[in-house]
Amino acid sequence: MTAVTLTSTGASQLAANPWAVLPPLGNLDAYISAVNRLPMLTLEQEQEFSKKLKENNDLEAAGKLILSHLRLVVSISRQYAGYGLAHADLIQEGNVGLMKAVKRFDPDHGVRLVSYAIHWIKAEIHEYIIKNWRMVKLATTKAQRKLFFNLRSKKQGFRADVGDDHEAISRNTLSEAQIDSIAKDLNVKREEVIEMEARMAGSDVLLDPTANEDGEEAFGPISYLSDVHHEPTAMIEAHQRDIMSTDGITQALAVLDERSRRIVEERWLKVNDDNSGGMTLHELADEYGVSAERIRQIEVAAMKKMKQALLQFA
Repeated sequence: MTAVTLTSTGASQLAANPWAVLPPLGNLDAYISAVNRLPMLTLEQEQEFSKKLKENNDLEAAGKLILSHLRLVVSISRQYAGYGLAHADLIQEGNVGLMKAVKRFDPDHGVRLVSYAIHWIKAEIHEYIIKNWRMVKLATTKAQRKLFFNLRSKKQGFRADVGDDHEAISRNTLSEAQIDSIAKDLNVKREEVIEMEARMAGSDVLLDPTANEDGEEAFGPISYLSDVHHEPTAMIEAHQRDIMSTDGITQALAVLDERSRRIVEERWLKVNDDNSGGMTLHELADEYGVSAERIRQIEVAAMKKMKQALLQFA
């Protein structure tokens, strides 16, 4: 809502013409006071404006239907003040529901707009509360939303019943009998009541650690929830290493002559049953009748060829 002062000119204009567009208001109390001064429609006026909107898309008639029911939104929004959300925001969302109701209202069905609009106003407010009460949605299905709003009112009724029983109030949990009673009244499973109560009793926890009062970084869930093994980049790198260690090595060995390939295999790829590895430089030198230094030179040259082959393979 616009944070400017309601001027005396604006107030007198509203008093002279109650259907004028609401002037800029300084605070929520001024808005509520203004909408409560707007006239209510008779049945005949409501039918007339509704037909003009339906048949001729008369926006002025739609505006009068909306303005005359703004006080209804204020009244309904007060019922949801206990969720810790700003009253102005609840009214704003309820006004959105009212506009949707006016757009879809059919005067030929023989019901008053107030009866039809209540559903749309509450639905919009419910949606807003579900999205903003917690970072993580508590209710996603229609049945869960019904349970969410009814469970809260049921628990408040149980608190009123215990009176001055401070021990029962401090527990703030439902007894087995209360769970069964709620499940029966709302036609849901008792397990669903228990689960929703647990969700509502929980609180949001920041994933990222934040600095504490001493300026030191606090420990947050992100520290132990992260799974590096299934991080996309790590998985891609592991897959590439697997390919390089199988198909890549096979292709790299294929570019070597027989002697060079055997020297590399014996020195780097062969593992005996006792994990002792392959032949040494001196053992290979004795087999091929050359010096150990010559075997080392052949090995170095073979490694360079394999590196080039692996780069091309990658």
